[in-house]
Amino acid sequence: MTSVVNHDQVGKKLPRKEDLRFLTGHGKFIDDIQVPHCWHAAFIRSPHAHATINGIDASQALTIDGVIGVYTGHDLAKLTTSLRIAPPIDGLKPVEMTTLPIDKVLFQGDLVACVIAINRYIAEDAIDLVEVDYTPLSPVTNLAQAQEPNAPLVIESLKTNLLSHQFHETGQVELCEQQAFKVITSTFSQHRQTHLPMETRGCIALWDEGNQHLNFHVGTQAPHPYRTQLAARLQLTESQVTIHSPDIGGAFGQKIVLYREELTVAALARLLKHAIRWREDRLENLVGSSQAREDFCTTRVSVDPHGKILGLDFQILEDFGAYSFYPGNYLARVVAMILTGPYKIAHYRYDVKVFLTNKVGNAPMRAPMSVTSWVMEGTMDAIARELGLDPVDVRKMNMVTQDEMPYVMPTGEVLSDVTPLETLNGALAAIDYDAFPSRKKLSIQRQRLRGIGICNVIESTTYGSAFYKAAGIPGSGHEAVWIRIEPTGVINASVGLGPSGQGYETAFSQVIAEGLGVEPSQIRVLMGNSDIAPYGMGSRGARGGTAGGGAFYLCAQQAHQKLLRIAAHLLKTTPLEHLKMIEGLIHCLKSGEYVPTDISLKQLAQIAYFEPTRLPPDEMPGLEFHLTYDPPPMTYSNSTHICEVEIDPSTGALTIERYVVAEDCGTVLNPQIVAGQQHGAIAMGLSGVLFEEVIYDETGQNTTGTLADYLMATCGDLPQIEIVHMNTPNQKTPLGIKGMAEGGVMGAIGSLMNAANSACSDLKIQVNQQPLTPMYLRRLIREASSRSDV
Repeated sequence: MTSVVNHDQVGKKLPRKEDLRFLTGHGKFIDDIQVPHCWHAAFIRSPHAHATINGIDASQALTIDGVIGVYTGHDLAKLTTSLRIAPPIDGLKPVEMTTLPIDKVLFQGDLVACVIAINRYIAEDAIDLVEVDYTPLSPVTNLAQAQEPNAPLVIESLKTNLLSHQFHETGQVELCEQQAFKVITSTFSQHRQTHLPMETRGCIALWDEGNQHLNFHVGTQAPHPYRTQLAARLQLTESQVTIHSPDIGGAFGQKIVLYREELTVAALARLLKHAIRWREDRLENLVGSSQAREDFCTTRVSVDPHGKILGLDFQILEDFGAYSFYPGNYLARVVAMILTGPYKIAHYRYDVKVFLTNKVGNAPMRAPMSVTSWVMEGTMDAIARELGLDPVDVRKMNMVTQDEMPYVMPTGEVLSDVTPLETLNGALAAIDYDAFPSRKKLSIQRQRLRGIGICNVIESTTYGSAFYKAAGIPGSGHEAVWIRIEPTGVINASVGLGPSGQGYETAFSQVIAEGLGVEPSQIRVLMGNSDIAPYGMGSRGARGGTAGGGAFYLCAQQAHQKLLRIAAHLLKTTPLEHLKMIEGLIHCLKSGEYVPTDISLKQLAQIAYFEPTRLPPDEMPGLEFHLTYDPPPMTYSNSTHICEVEIDPSTGALTIERYVVAEDCGTVLNPQIVAGQQHGAIAMGLSGVLFEEVIYDETGQNTTGTLADYLMATCGDLPQIEIVHMNTPNQKTPLGIKGMAEGGVMGAIGSLMNAANSACSDLKIQVNQQPLTPMYLRRLIREASSRSDV
């Protein structure tokens, strides 16, 4: 196992630079941006899940003093182009949507028209006066209905509601089933959730008629791809659009693409030649913004008598909702590609089907592959149950070990620089797994059900360009940065990521400082302005640390080398390889130690800018550095989560007694930031399993449109999270960065679900769906008790 390298600046627990403005109330979010005389947009939304639009009468609304206009899908079609999602992917059907619906609405909360008024109050009042004539249609409200031969069509240009279908097989799964000692089938039902950022969506559009230029303020995770989309839909050039992304109050995947509301605001600001802003309220966010996670999975695993896996068949059905802002295979296929995780499985088959329904469209949500680890680890537990084996022994028997890496997964993904056996042993020791039977006996004496759940996580991070190409997903995985050392020696830097709480300003300052040999306090990282930052792919998929941090480190090393060349030229007799910048001062290697010279970074900067004749021959003036970096196709971090729970059989109430995670997330840039990401991801996963659920009734009405109905965990519902650090570097990335931030969601889901199953095992109960509400658990326990009474 590779040991962790000690660094000068990377790995220090420095306080977050961002927190000064956040904790003192000086953060700048969309609503903090003041625009005099700005008009406001508000949207009429459909009360029906599926209906034709026969006509829109805005005459009453237009009589209100202060209403500027009411604009429909017909109006916006003249101002914008449609969005067509049709990458050349086998099994994926092309779909297209207009900016606002013209003929038909596809979910309750779908957009119908936009009111522009001089203030938000008037705009909201005018909504109620717009009369829309609908003809309700039968909605498609669940996966079963979507698959029926005569089901209503969500999108009438398609022959069925099947949006995307991919199939793959490595080896001979059928033969494995024929030769197996046992074939075990398991099902896993993950429920629909939403991102629920603290700050809902919002934007401000400022059209400059004289310069024919749009300044667009919006909280986005991907400023440059967002600009590309917005310019194209408005039929402008990218030089005519500037994206300003200020502080963002949470995103979790909901703030990546250009949404229809934002495009409408931009188009109308251009049409009316006036500043317009929009702020989504919480109701709109819950019923009209993106959602995720509604999957139904089945595994059939072939095993020998000892629990060794011979072959695995995996099927996933995904409810994608009504609209495609992403290719339909984008989320579910990643699950299938990495499902086997840390286990040796030579024969593997997957069947991925994605269906349209009359619900809000899907978007990536923190850990879009979140179901992966639960499905694989739940399958491992099923093997142990069926064969009467210890679940730990089954895992260890099938696990990839260090001497077997790099290991080629059956989908062709390469697993390397991960330590699943080590983290498993570390987590088992931390929770005292061997003493669990004793703890279970004490719970039984208290008439409680006690269970322990293990989840080994292989977290996919980075998503380099080669991964996208192999997966048939359009996109690039590179990142771009620039670093500029100013004449006074202070350092400005920028990257094309969109921060939404990750602590980039702090962590990247440490990475740049490491590469340059300066203090992080000298560095300012600028993000969120598409005219300032270089074109990058944005924040998603836990790629920020690896792609962005890696790019910054390599760029800083370039800058460091130029500074050393200048210093060596000034010193004349000192070889370049004997020089090093430490804390902003050139040091020279003498007798095996670096000793300081009198040459500082500031002096070198003064020479580079103001005395170029003193530079080495062929060295250009100035200290500006630009670099793009395309990371490996995929890097992986790994962890083992173990959750121990008690269930009160009389009420179904579940209590998390302990939560331990052993984590290997590579080189840690800042321990405080990494711990925050780990805690936040685990909390999100646990909250989703225990409480969060978007519920649509049989008519397609969202019954969870308020925070009184859509529940989430608070601090009192969550356990103390114990983290065992077992980090090892990646050998193929700068600084050994692996990436992290989503694996905690995966591990929380898998370990909590497996713990609930463990607690109910004596009752022969299978807990195979979420959320784990007391009502659901109590019903299972009551049914089991009824069977035992017969």
